[in-house]
Amino acid sequence: MVIRKIIWKDQFVEKLEQKHGVSVSEVEDVLSSKPLVRRVARGRIKNEDVYSALGQTYGGRYLIIFHIHKGHGMILPISARDMNPSERKYYEKHR
Repeated sequence: MVIRKIIWKDQFVEKLEQKHGVSVSEVEDVLSSKPLVRRVARGRIKNEDVYSALGQTYGGRYLIIFHIHKGHGMILPISARDMNPSERKYYEKHR
């Protein structure tokens, strides 16, 4: 998946920072560094499925980012947090 544009919505940016302590720049780090991406759920809207992107920030933090693929290389991040141990093991095995 080639990412051409990241769509940021205030409600999701606030959730990232306040609930999970993840900054926009950390999400952008992961998304720009060829993350391990997989579909995790069908979207409510046709052709807008939910994906996870597992990767590491430039600072070394391991994050999982949930986003909606909007088509034409555009994505909408909806959540991000630190990987749990099983996610990190999966990431290390498949990257």
